[in-house]
Amino acid sequence: MYTLGPIAAAINLLSAVLAVLTGILTPLTGALAAGLAVLALTVAVRLLLLPLGVAQVRAEKQRARLAPRLAEISERHGGNPERMVAEQRRVYAEAGTSPLAGCLPGLAQIPLVIALYGLFVGAGAGEEPLLAHTFGGVELGSTLVSSAEGLLVAPVFAVLLALLALVAWANRRYVVLPMTKDGPVRSPMLGVLSYMPFTTVAVAAFVPLAAGLYLFASTAWALAEKVVLRRVLPD
Repeated sequence: MYTLGPIAAAINLLSAVLAVLTGILTPLTGALAAGLAVLALTVAVRLLLLPLGVAQVRAEKQRARLAPRLAEISERHGGNPERMVAEQRRVYAEAGTSPLAGCLPGLAQIPLVIALYGLFVGAGAGEEPLLAHTFGGVELGSTLVSSAEGLLVAPVFAVLLALLALVAWANRRYVVLPMTKDGPVRSPMLGVLSYMPFTTVAVAAFVPLAAGLYLFASTAWALAEKVVLRRVLPD
């Protein structure tokens, strides 16, 4: 049982909430209850983190507005790094923001996301461990690469990996790559890094099914959240 530290405490709290959700859903969904509880808990946590997502997108839009001025300063004072940095700081100060404004909301989410992921890879504890439940006939503790059931778990994981790949593609296409009216701009700066969303597909093959369901729900929510907020928040 985890008893020390804020993340461990969060894991225990999330484990208790998950048990309640599973109990509520069992009469309605039967054997799918535990897996659906994983998805429901993930969405609930992402909803709690929504204000941070809003702050992050607002900071992105602020940086986009300042980008032409910052580029002009870099070109004008490129030979004088101290002057360039001072001028850039002045621009950020006048706008009431900072270069880290978009990073801080993302960093603030990390402890809760780690706790949630830790729960779904078996760090949580209880009388009836989450990973002993099944979803689609597959134990939530099963993994694709090391499961004793072999081909029995393959169809469930095949669907999960396909969904994760679809979300990763959409994430790269609509979030990671900069967009213009003519389509994505393939900047050399992005390169291989633009394919980072696809790492969730590889991770899902090695972690328990519960963690894979979490990855799908979390990345799908994050994608939808970012796309919607970029549209609805003013430039």
